[in-house]
Amino acid sequence: MRVVIAEDSALLREGLAALLTDAGHQVVAKLPDATALSAVVHEHEPDLVLLDVRMPPTFRDEGLHAALALRQRGVSVLVLSQHVETTHAVDLVATGAGFGYLLKDRVLDVDGFLEAAMRVASGGSALDPDVVTALVTEGRREDPLDVLTERERQVLELMAEGLTNGGISRRLWCSERTVESHVRTILTKLDLPANVDEHRRVLAVVTYLRARATTPTDQPLRGR
Repeated sequence: MRVVIAEDSALLREGLAALLTDAGHQVVAKLPDATALSAVVHEHEPDLVLLDVRMPPTFRDEGLHAALALRQRGVSVLVLSQHVETTHAVDLVATGAGFGYLLKDRVLDVDGFLEAAMRVASGGSALDPDVVTALVTEGRREDPLDVLTERERQVLELMAEGLTNGGISRRLWCSERTVESHVRTILTKLDLPANVDEHRRVLAVVTYLRARATTPTDQPLRGR
């Protein structure tokens, strides 16, 4: 896996590079900000770009804007953040598979972090549970997910975290065939257009995140 890292903290930047290199991956470029990121990606054509949300010069959301631009070019991106930043998160998920958003603390789980990075580079997704929870707790009255059962909501929430059917089955202690059945039912109930299964799965996650991002904070998520 060829990786470009954009992170203003030299310590974290070098630490990430060391983790990836030790795991047998190739870090083709390391950048302290997003200024030259587009050109570097064009030059090296990496399998994955790791970038921080807040970088110079304003330390606000430069990384998220850079991530959106890269996703529009079909580049796989894994965003890292010190704190949960929900701005643009749903828009990024809507760009499809090949996107991940993890809190920096997750890097301490080296195996989990590397597995998430490889999953995103391979066209999968990885959303930090805390990011999903933050989106769940932001505001609206109508809930398009009312058509789902409690179990189906649990499955959809785990889909939003980027888990495969096998991963969901292990988390919920049920068979993979049962999960496959739930996923088919979810796609049908959400009235998603018949298309490539992976694309419908992404659309289901986007529907979930948009719905939960507009649900009142005093309304608990069923099935949790």
